[in-house]
Amino acid sequence: MPKHYLLYGSERYALAILRPIQAAIRARGDETAWFFDGPGAADLAPDERLLTVQEVRQWNPYAVITSSNAVPHFFPGVKVETFHGFDAGKPRHIYIRGFFDLYCTTGPRDTAAFGELSRELGHFAVAETGFPKIDPFMAGLGDAPEPVRQPPVILYHSTFSPSWSAAPVLYDEIARLSRSGEWRWIVTFHPKMDPEVVAKYKALQNEYLTFAENDNILDLFGQVDMMCSDTSSALNEFLLTYKPVVTFKNRRPGPQLIDIDDPAQFEPAIRRALSRPPELMAAVREFADQLHPYRDGRSSERVLDAIDAFVAAGGRSRKPKPMNLWRKLKLRKRIGYWGPARV
Repeated sequence: MPKHYLLYGSERYALAILRPIQAAIRARGDETAWFFDGPGAADLAPDERLLTVQEVRQWNPYAVITSSNAVPHFFPGVKVETFHGFDAGKPRHIYIRGFFDLYCTTGPRDTAAFGELSRELGHFAVAETGFPKIDPFMAGLGDAPEPVRQPPVILYHSTFSPSWSAAPVLYDEIARLSRSGEWRWIVTFHPKMDPEVVAKYKALQNEYLTFAENDNILDLFGQVDMMCSDTSSALNEFLLTYKPVVTFKNRRPGPQLIDIDDPAQFEPAIRRALSRPPELMAAVREFADQLHPYRDGRSSERVLDAIDAFVAAGGRSRKPKPMNLWRKLKLRKRIGYWGPARV
């Protein structure tokens, strides 16, 4: 009998993260279906089945896999978190919400953090798998970045958190630089970015600046020569291309970044990045290789193997999950399901 895997999303970006896992599931002869309680359902392909709450419970999935920080506790199956990006400097304990049986970490740094939490709390398991979203991307990466285009193309991406986002601060500089024609710009934001900020940047569009609304930011990486950002997790994905990144007040700066704290430093930092100094490029490569050591494009298969290993070991952690009543109540209200938790 084929296994049933439910792919659960609360944002459109779940599609890009979970579709490589779907491909791996189908390659094994097993079945997938989707459940959304937020944006994304309208973008499913004709061969991607969307279920209701009652249909999920009847379908009885073997596992529920998500990139969200919570999952409906009343769905059957092993609850699996794959994350929605790399560690961007946020404390990792914020992802421990008492919903998951298994966390699939992206690399050694996250594995160490979650392994320690697993030993301390005891109600979830941890497996290092790599990040499924980037499987197709990693399979196509070369060993070195392509030469800088003429004119160079810059990707500007910002996170949505008002305390972390540089988009309002750098707006005037990006507006000025985008009109010169020396460089071309592609701008894209986190889906939760303040609509007023989005509108301001969309209004900047001209022959040298394009506002992109791609669900999968990875699709843009091959089109650009560098990235400018702040403390977005997407910049760590970008570093896997071995191309440079300029950041504004990054929460965890290091030699792999050109980090600035004044808009006046923005243009000189971009010029340095585009010159690709050897010491910077070496630091970028070293950081990328430690962040995500899996360059085989098979992280999705490792997630499925980790689920099988968890089930084979008994499918339980050494301690029960916390009651978590308030979060469960909020999730039930959002989905509109008040029935029993057990099938």
